[in-house]
Amino acid sequence: MLWRQNSFAESSKQGTLYVVPTPIGNLEDMTFRAVRTLREVDVIAAEDTRQTKKLLAHFDIHTPLVSYHEHNKYASGRQLVEWLKEGKTVALVSDAGMPGISDPGYELIAAALAERCSVVPLPGPNAALTALVASGLPTDRFLFVGFLGRAKKEKREQLQSLQAATETLIFYEAPHRLKETLALMYEVFGERRIAIGRELTKRFEEFIRGDLSEAVAWVETADIRGEFCLIVEGGTGEKEEGQDGEAWWQPLSLVEHVDYYIREHRLSLKEAVKQAADDRNMSKRDVYQTYHQQREKKEFL
Repeated sequence: MLWRQNSFAESSKQGTLYVVPTPIGNLEDMTFRAVRTLREVDVIAAEDTRQTKKLLAHFDIHTPLVSYHEHNKYASGRQLVEWLKEGKTVALVSDAGMPGISDPGYELIAAALAERCSVVPLPGPNAALTALVASGLPTDRFLFVGFLGRAKKEKREQLQSLQAATETLIFYEAPHRLKETLALMYEVFGERRIAIGRELTKRFEEFIRGDLSEAVAWVETADIRGEFCLIVEGGTGEKEEGQDGEAWWQPLSLVEHVDYYIREHRLSLKEAVKQAADDRNMSKRDVYQTYHQQREKKEFL
């Protein structure tokens, strides 16, 4: 059923959920409206109350805090919606940036709307758009992906599903997973332009711009700290030959598969065997033995 929300009407008996962005690093990015809203609402729902307490102390805000995060979102969400139905006002904040983006805020927003409670968003800081506009890559069409899956196989499959996307791609990544993610991007996407944003708006803000192959080489020796935003050039819109639903390496023999990593990624034989074993879900010992058997047979013939 079509429902029309008048965000600033005073006649509603229901409360209002305010979606309030907070700085991603530099506290000067906090807006006057965000400060006023956090002061005026009845309660603030925070992803990490310890982190939000620091923000509130800086701006002399004394509104009550409640916890709302991935592990308590159902129980806490029900309580928050009940308060909204009673006419209370609630502000939703995440640790940094826009709530609802790569955090559980979406569920609370959806639950509030299901009860016909108004949801009023405030504009403000966002890491994805901040990195995008400084990337030098096209901004007219882009696709926000966020964090990829943790498992290597899942991550590769997600990247393969994005291979034909023509939009500029936006990813978030943690420092301890950056090396593997960049290697998989180069493996799946091939050579594309990339911009890597680190510690955005903070004192040690840094951008690394270049090609994916250069990024793969850079991450081998770089001091990897902080949270990363990866902006990757879109594809041509066509899947590369040999990638119509099957794994990229399937047309290759095991020898060709291992040699590909040695030649294209400059891996040692040991590293290439391990990578091929991961791809094929085989043991490293079996890949190593088969590789040498096929090599010897090929040389004999």
